[in-house]
Amino acid sequence: MQNQPGGKNGRECSKLQRGSKSSSPRFYADAILQMPLNLYHLPLILLLLIGLFSCGNPSSPNTANTGESSKPDTTSKLTFFGVALEQFDEQGKPIWKVRAKQAKYTKEKEIGEAQNPDGELYQDGKVVYTIKAETADIQQDGKQLFLKGKIIATDSRNGTILKGNELEWRPQEDLLIVRNQLNGNHKQLKATAKEARVKTREQLVEFSGKVVATSADPQLQMRTDHLIWQIKEEKLISDRPIEIDRYQDKKITDRGQANAAEVNLKTKIATLQPKAKLELLDPYIQINSNSISWNVQQEVVKANAPVRVFHQAENVTVTGNKAEMKIPEKTVYLTGNIHAVGQRKQSLKSNQLTWYLEQKLIAAKGNVIYRQVEPPLNFQGATAVGNLETENIVVKGGGSGNRVVTEIIPQDVGQ
Repeated sequence: MQNQPGGKNGRECSKLQRGSKSSSPRFYADAILQMPLNLYHLPLILLLLIGLFSCGNPSSPNTANTGESSKPDTTSKLTFFGVALEQFDEQGKPIWKVRAKQAKYTKEKEIGEAQNPDGELYQDGKVVYTIKAETADIQQDGKQLFLKGKIIATDSRNGTILKGNELEWRPQEDLLIVRNQLNGNHKQLKATAKEARVKTREQLVEFSGKVVATSADPQLQMRTDHLIWQIKEEKLISDRPIEIDRYQDKKITDRGQANAAEVNLKTKIATLQPKAKLELLDPYIQINSNSISWNVQQEVVKANAPVRVFHQAENVTVTGNKAEMKIPEKTVYLTGNIHAVGQRKQSLKSNQLTWYLEQKLIAAKGNVIYRQVEPPLNFQGATAVGNLETENIVVKGGGSGNRVVTEIIPQDVGQ
């Protein structure tokens, strides 16, 4: 009869060691058991594990006689070694796997303070990101995984690396979030922001909060509050005010601004609109329009909406319906309702105008009207060539016998 209680304990211990199947998150601790445990019932299982260890170490009679309780402290931290966390979807495909050399469990957290965790995030049964950290707090509830610590997440398909102090994986939403001192790195782009949201199927990264992104080719730095990076399409899109600096030999050569922008890293073209402004720094030239196309590689700027071009050194402003500037040639071509104004209010109107910036020369044609204040006079003709700054303009008629019309405005004798 004395052996029966022992036999009963032995049967209970064997029953605990067999475990049970479950689709809930699984937890493995190599140093304690080699079987999967249900994390939803982990506190109860840990209590049973303590009872399991007591099967081989029965209480002494002295302890029983004193009546003292040996209840475990469930609020204390328990340390596990060789931890593995796995979660699967309804079809049995993995959605994450995380391993750690050591982890501590608390009642409030399913797993906490994991040492050197690493693992994989899965989409449609395939690895989309690998993750690792020096230390991290790990939490999971079967629908999402949360890591807090110094975390590195790497896209296994395109090589994008995201670093931050918090990571959240929501597989049902196809969403990976990395935040808190975010730093992104890719062969095409480097970025810092408050947060990055990754749509893993689309390979799309959405940066938000004080975004600073630097592209390698072309050499641009973009500053905005919201930037979408379409990795496969090689496009950067911002729907907020944005500033773009272009670099050559580590120096800023051009600077663009707009209320929104799209940068195509493949074609090297930046589209700025609306309220776009582009500044060329040497010599200083400012181009304003509601739509500017900036071909960074070919150094060609096009404005397909009413445009204003200001040359600071000459103090000349030219407006028109459309414009194209070839930066290497330092030449601006304008069409439609041209109106050029100089420092002394001298002005020239025409249908078309070519502005040679380096030669300080303009060539206009089509219904040319030139006016100057001192001395006051007007010229009308078919073409005009000259320097607007020095008021040295030659107006000509047409080839069909049209003559230049000159109007001399007499000054008031009493002045």
